Amino acid sequence: MLFVAIDGRSGSGKSTIVAYAATLLRSADAPSPSATVVVLDGDEFYAGGSAATWDKRTAEQKVAGAFDWGRQLGVLTSLRETGSATWRAFDWGHDDWDSDLAPLAGERHSAAIAAGSLVILEGACSGRPELADMFDLRVLVEAPDPLRRQRLRKREGAEYESDWTGRWDEAEQLYFGSVAPADGFDLVLSNDR
Repeated sequence: MLFVAIDGRSGSGKSTIVAYAATLLRSADAPSPSATVVVLDGDEFYAGGSAATWDKRTAEQKVAGAFDWGRQLGVLTSLRETGSATWRAFDWGHDDWDSDLAPLAGERHSAAIAAGSLVILEGACSGRPELADMFDLRVLVEAPDPLRRQRLRKREGAEYESDWTGRWDEAEQLYFGSVAPADGFDLVLSNDR
């Protein structure tokens, strides 16, 4: 089994890289096509909180509380120790998703792995120090700021980009500057296309 964290700033291309790699590894042309590839979406572990609440928090509070890394740790530990895990994801489709109580989906997600499996936790803060011991490889995806902003505008729209920038840039600076700097990762990928 191989456990990998794929971390990076918003718009760096984490999801695109992981989707491509998972598709390639699951294909019939893969070196070991029978191996299981499990991708855990870090956004499923968002800790919730309204925009108004997040706007009042310091960068340190945002970094510490954006994602429920305790739940992530539980899933990763269960996969390592028993080969299976279940969890409830944050419900982004919930009518009241922007509230201070995190709505979790009623349906449970599950994953099962065996020898030779690849488990990827993809998303912001996935390479945080509290989870580091769970991973065999921690990867940071970097992209130039203008390109990341362009991707955010294309994906979410100009209005969302300005909200996002105002709410999260300072937290990302802190996280990637001192909590999980590039030199703490095993591999740094430049995604400048």
